[in-house]
Amino acid sequence: MNRAAPEPVQVVKQRRDAALSALVSGVPYIAYLGVTFDRRGDELTAVLPFREDLIGNPFLQAIHGGVTAAFLEVTAMVTLNWTWLWGDLESGALDLDAMASGRLPRLPKTIDFTVDYLRSGLPRDAYGRARVTRSGRRYASVQAEAWQDNRDRPFAQATAHFLMPRGQQG
Repeated sequence: MNRAAPEPVQVVKQRRDAALSALVSGVPYIAYLGVTFDRRGDELTAVLPFREDLIGNPFLQAIHGGVTAAFLEVTAMVTLNWTWLWGDLESGALDLDAMASGRLPRLPKTIDFTVDYLRSGLPRDAYGRARVTRSGRRYASVQAEAWQDNRDRPFAQATAHFLMPRGQQG
């Protein structure tokens, strides 16, 4: 029985990192906010490094609500895209050179987005994770949360619905 040798782990990691980098760099606002993603296998954690210009009210010293909402939406969007493209990424069906040059496949579009502000975001780094709760041919639902010092105490959470592109992926 001739079985193909598995790819070296470094090759797999490089392909995953290149695809994630292409997804993130495809949205200039992500770079403007300074959001990065820590990838462990198929799990992503968004990181919003604190900057003074993210403060909405200097007297309260809290992260601006719009920044919080944008961080959660970016977290939900990138996580959904990552989950949705995972199969093509792992099979090698995605053209990573095309993605790196800005030619991304058609991606889901936001239909609606709701944020629950649970407490003030303090002047420090924030972290976010999202979970795809439903992913069908036409639409997907994603829940996201943001925390700072303690994951069990999120300062905001969100629910998002996305329109899935027709005629691509599953």
